[in-house]
Amino acid sequence: MKKRFWIPISLIIIGIFFPLWFDLEHVGLERMLEQLENEPDGSTLMLTALVLVFLNTLRALPHYLGALLLGDALGRKYNKPVLKIAVPIIIIPMVYLLINTYHSMNYHFGGPAILLLLSIVFLQLFGRQNMRPLFMSFVFTQLLFGYQWLDTVPALTPFGFGGGEVSSFVKNTAVTIGFDQTLSIYSLLFSAVFIVHALVFAVYLTVVEQKWKMRKDLESARLQMVEARSGREALHLVHDLKTPLSLMEGLNSLIQMKTKDPDIKTYTEKISDSIRATSDMVSEILYDEKKNWCSLHTLIEYVRQNKLSESSTIYQFDLQAPSDIEIYINKIRMTRAIVNLIDNAGDAVEGQEDAQVLIRTEADSGIWIGIEDNGPGISNRDIQKIWTAGFSTKDHPGVGLSFVKNVIEEHGASLDIESEPGSGTTFWIHFPKERTRYEHTDY
Repeated sequence: MKKRFWIPISLIIIGIFFPLWFDLEHVGLERMLEQLENEPDGSTLMLTALVLVFLNTLRALPHYLGALLLGDALGRKYNKPVLKIAVPIIIIPMVYLLINTYHSMNYHFGGPAILLLLSIVFLQLFGRQNMRPLFMSFVFTQLLFGYQWLDTVPALTPFGFGGGEVSSFVKNTAVTIGFDQTLSIYSLLFSAVFIVHALVFAVYLTVVEQKWKMRKDLESARLQMVEARSGREALHLVHDLKTPLSLMEGLNSLIQMKTKDPDIKTYTEKISDSIRATSDMVSEILYDEKKNWCSLHTLIEYVRQNKLSESSTIYQFDLQAPSDIEIYINKIRMTRAIVNLIDNAGDAVEGQEDAQVLIRTEADSGIWIGIEDNGPGISNRDIQKIWTAGFSTKDHPGVGLSFVKNVIEEHGASLDIESEPGSGTTFWIHFPKERTRYEHTDY
């Protein structure tokens, strides 16, 4: 199970059994309560309230935080924002029920718990996936501590706050010794400080995240605009090649008609083949949808010519698939996609003494082309983002992998990634059987 799931699940389990490991005696609260019962005074009362709030916060934090993070992880995985709200709303009351089945002291599901659930709804709706889980956890912890102080305000008891045995005892003692107003002011002040700080921090983090995302989007749009302009200029140049190619083909045909020399005929046929190959290449550049049957050997050799040059990186080949198998592709666009993956692999191993990039081919339920590096790998968090235009682990935003994915999918193929931090990365392009055939055959 991935890290983003087992951590929140572990926190929920810890929260269920936390009262067994951390009770009143462990924090000295039991002794304070006895002292407050025998010799009640304001100083002991205030100290007892402080320790009580600390204990309640510490007990609630694991399962509240676990439910929040689990809902966030499930919502992101399945792209269903409703799970970010539904999961905590279901799990948190269930944890209270489980604790009350084995613990002698009744855990009160009251005002703070309801406010915290409402805060989860607010954070998820307000954040709109812009706030990172770590920052959201920090905001939520402050809210939790702030709400727990409300349990020690005597005037809020009728509204469901402080219904537990210890909280009720502290508030009743405050009323008995005439310290209820002081305790209320003290508690409300601390509660307001933490709640306001949490809200201000949440707004600040959300604005910062949105500004960062806007900068990334603007930079990505700028790069795409530059690329589109350069692409248009290149297309005009390529289109202009059509005219001299047509002229060459016409003159070559005229020579073939006029000559009877077998050697010249052989040469002109080779010229004609070259012209047709160049014309097909030009068509593939001009028209994205233009595809032809291309042997795997031809594609790999074309990749070699377009990419592999002087470099400290060692490029190796492990070609297990039959070289005479043909793939129905736009050779130019597919080459660009593969070269992009090779460039990324080269960047990943840059600076390593044993830097290696392996280009592999395999034949199994179609054709597989793999680009493997022995770099540092990609984290689970980044794997979820690498297909987004503008995302990059480098110092500048990139549009490469989104382009690669689009090219491969428009060929009816698929792109998969295998990566573990510290173990390198492999990108696999899979062409299904219906997109392949043996050379010069229909099957």
